[in-house]
Amino acid sequence: MKRVNLYIIPAAIAALTCVASCGHTQQQQKGIDMANLDTSVAPGEDFYQYACGGWMKNNPLPAEYSRYGSFDQLSQDNLAHLKELVLGLDRNAADGTNEQKVADLYDMGMDSIRLNNEGAKPLEADLARISSATRDSIIDLMATLPGVDVFFGTYVGADLKDSDVNTMYWGQSGLGLGDRDYYTDDSERSVKVREAYRNYLKTIAGLIGYEEGAANRLADNVLTLETRLAEQQMTRTEQRDIQAQYNPMTVAELSAKYPAVNLSRYFADQNLNVDTVIVDSPRYFETVDRVLNDTDEQVLRDYVTASYVSSAAPYLSDAFIDANFELSKAISGVEEQQPRWKRAVGVPNGILGEALGQLFVEKYFPETSKTRMLTLVGNLQEALGQHIDSLTWMSDATKARAREKLANFHVKIGYPDTWRDYSKLAIDPSKPYWNNIQEAIVFNQDYNNSDYGKPVDRERWLMSPQTVNAYYNPTTNEICFPAGILQPPFFNAEADDAVNYGAIGVVIGHEMTHGFDDQGRQFDKNGNFADWWTKEDAKAFNELADGLVAQFDSIIVAGDTHANGRLTLGENIADQGGLRVAHTAYLNSLNGTEAPVIDGLTPEQRFYLAYANVWAANIREDEILSRTISDPHSLGRWRVNATLRNLQPFFDAFGIKEGDKMFRPEAERVIIW
Repeated sequence: MKRVNLYIIPAAIAALTCVASCGHTQQQQKGIDMANLDTSVAPGEDFYQYACGGWMKNNPLPAEYSRYGSFDQLSQDNLAHLKELVLGLDRNAADGTNEQKVADLYDMGMDSIRLNNEGAKPLEADLARISSATRDSIIDLMATLPGVDVFFGTYVGADLKDSDVNTMYWGQSGLGLGDRDYYTDDSERSVKVREAYRNYLKTIAGLIGYEEGAANRLADNVLTLETRLAEQQMTRTEQRDIQAQYNPMTVAELSAKYPAVNLSRYFADQNLNVDTVIVDSPRYFETVDRVLNDTDEQVLRDYVTASYVSSAAPYLSDAFIDANFELSKAISGVEEQQPRWKRAVGVPNGILGEALGQLFVEKYFPETSKTRMLTLVGNLQEALGQHIDSLTWMSDATKARAREKLANFHVKIGYPDTWRDYSKLAIDPSKPYWNNIQEAIVFNQDYNNSDYGKPVDRERWLMSPQTVNAYYNPTTNEICFPAGILQPPFFNAEADDAVNYGAIGVVIGHEMTHGFDDQGRQFDKNGNFADWWTKEDAKAFNELADGLVAQFDSIIVAGDTHANGRLTLGENIADQGGLRVAHTAYLNSLNGTEAPVIDGLTPEQRFYLAYANVWAANIREDEILSRTISDPHSLGRWRVNATLRNLQPFFDAFGIKEGDKMFRPEAERVIIW
């Protein structure tokens, strides 16, 4: 029942800053934290190390993290705030109130004694249903049993070519390891991950009562079947081709084309009357149809069982949680589980996000921050307009359309105007923790399905206010900055403008540039997937984009593994655009005045150092390799070094010249926006 995620061009920056000042003020004098620097390294040698080496030394990687950076610090600060809010809730609140639901979910997650006593008992009824399933009834389990995530997912979202109306999407899913490359790649690391997955599958099978022989059978069956599926799934790079994934078909056509899938029965089980579906990968669903038709029923049952138990594992006894953690160790290299309170807070934070968000913004997000942020966004929009006007590779006709799209940006700051209603979600502490999670899965499934055929609600938020993140959504042409990123330490009211524009200013510019990256540029001002470019301009853009891909492809991230410039193209375009646009906005803010030198650093130097400090982090090699496979964002070191090597103002700021490692000859630079 797990849905494919709603298509959003990935939120540029995983976790970032707050309100910068809206104009130049001589009173704000605090510059860069000099302890962040490693002055033993010249900026022209390795700028990331120069800018962040001190931070990395002073903030060693905690055992519970595979990567820990400056924005992770903000996330942890916010999580501590949420814990304080949850602990302060009235444990005698009336049943059905948000307070009761949040408090009970947290308390159930903290009750390790009860969870360990229950063991696998909360799964028994559902496992019995799975064990008696026939080939034909597998589709019923997919449609109605919360926790089963096999073969595919469906979700409701804006029609990419008619962005005012919600439609149904059908997408590939169902791999326990998440990414197809873990199954298809025979590198030493992928083999290690698959072996860890096999051990995990055998462990959870044993925890639900399987004898050793049956546990081995389940592990073998699941890996064999998932490998068959993975071989036909789109790669993450292929998933960047929006047109290839837009394949509208009627349910009647799909039922004829994929009879073993029986999609009409799947929707009927959910009481949905669906006529048309957008299919993301017809090739993949041909394989799903064959698998459902020719695979032994016991193999299918083992596959569904593994998926279901994996979904439940984080909400069961310590034995299940430990098994889950051992797998994550193999994938990311993390050494230690997060403490129980963090995991427990994360559950209501995800399920009842806006309920907690209301409490969060009341205490931690002053209205003045929202006002200042709106002003700053306006400054960045003006600067991006200047960049569009000055492009030499784009025609006047396309520039006019780009300007229209920019002017039509819908800006969301802090929190939604209307809060989500959770009254239909029942949280009952007399039931096992996992059963309450299932209630939440069904609640969210129904919430999404209820939008089918209705007008798109452009005021709905796709993140909770306390989230440390930001996003651009192409189908609503919106940029969103939740209150969670608008907190110290990244915004400092005492900091000078160069620092704030280099941090939050770049974040804003980054999200705006997503509207014009390799994917976002394919949507018009109203959010429709439409071609508004001249052929010549599109060709020029693609040639520049290919140049940026080549730059990042040449980077070696670890061992002999290269970065994936095509997978990360959208984020790399947005990083560069954010830097350039924010720099212009900063210069505009000076109004011809001269900014001061602070701690021996010029304002230009502080701007670029502030950007680099956003990405200060320590990271494990396993996590580097994992992210290179699956993450559309480049690693922090390269978001800094590789991006800055295209920018002449950066070279000028630090006196970087030919012969320095950070220098890139002008003929080899790529500038898009």
